[in-house]
Amino acid sequence: MSTEPRPGTTLAGLGHGVRRLLARSVGLVMPHRGDGPGLEQGESRFSANDLRQCLRIACGGAIGFVISHLMDWNYGVFFTVFPMFMLGIIPAFNAHVVRQFLGNACLNVVEVSLVVGLTQHMPVVMTGIVFLLFYARFRLMAKGPLFVFGANGVLTLSVLMHFASYPTLDLADLLASNLVASVLAVLIAAVMYWVFPDVVPRQRPAAVEKSAALVRHQTLIGAITATLSFVVFQTFDLRDSLSAQMATILILFSLGYHGARVSAVKRAVGTLLGCNMAIILQLVLFTQSDHLLLVLVSYWIGLMLFARVHLLEGGGSGVGFGGLTTLGILYGQYLGPNQDFFYDALYRFSSMSVALVATLVVMAALHRLLNASSLTRAH
Repeated sequence: MSTEPRPGTTLAGLGHGVRRLLARSVGLVMPHRGDGPGLEQGESRFSANDLRQCLRIACGGAIGFVISHLMDWNYGVFFTVFPMFMLGIIPAFNAHVVRQFLGNACLNVVEVSLVVGLTQHMPVVMTGIVFLLFYARFRLMAKGPLFVFGANGVLTLSVLMHFASYPTLDLADLLASNLVASVLAVLIAAVMYWVFPDVVPRQRPAAVEKSAALVRHQTLIGAITATLSFVVFQTFDLRDSLSAQMATILILFSLGYHGARVSAVKRAVGTLLGCNMAIILQLVLFTQSDHLLLVLVSYWIGLMLFARVHLLEGGGSGVGFGGLTTLGILYGQYLGPNQDFFYDALYRFSSMSVALVATLVVMAALHRLLNASSLTRAH
């Protein structure tokens, strides 16, 4: 199977695609009827199902945010981002998805507890074990049927292992927050699908046949890059760069260099728009930013707008999802009476941009290196 980029996903056409996406997103908020702008190849019309999913993403993300604030729980980013992942990236909600999501959350508790508890004083050994954990998750993603388990595992393991390795951090609080947020995300998703069900049934995506060499290529390029990201963030003590760390992992979901290259540009655009949206909403609130109801309304509006962009793209990890997660991180982790929200937003974008460029350089080198062998050749 070839992994060469399709004409619509090359960098040459990406600028046009992003401009067109934004142009389609500044019309009426919910245009799911009527002629609308002409569609180009690869674009999807905003359907009634998309409207329902928009409402699920915005309302689900807002519920996670308000619960974490009312309960005064730590690690609010888990409670804002997990519902977005469940409702935005995963195209369906069923028992198979729930088992994968909750099973990964429980396994994460065991993995992080053992790895950190036994190898924290041996960084080389710890790094080797982290690579093996990432390798197992990316192999599941490359094979397909357990993609949710692998993708959620890669994302949460990256964050948990990074924070848990700091000796001053309360490990029990971190793992409990992750577990509670995972259960809450499933409950929120169930309620949202009950309140805003799809109008017409969705078709299951067709299975993709892959060669053994391609599976090895995608597994290794993902596992090595994720491990190097972990090492860099550990070495330079970048515990405040959560957006950058998550960005380096999210672009790996494309399982290849060509897809990651396009995803990185879209992610950067989405993060920039998310930071600007957060700053604008804070300027509108001004001195009223300590009123939870007003903050909640502004947050919901931002989520609704980016959810629409996300669905106009087709539901992948692109501009819309980048904006969603940026809002979720800023509101969930950095919104507070003593926080410099403007500095946080600017720092998020600058650190994320540097991290994405470095990640792409590593992936380009690995792509060429792995293609040199027939055992790991992508095409």
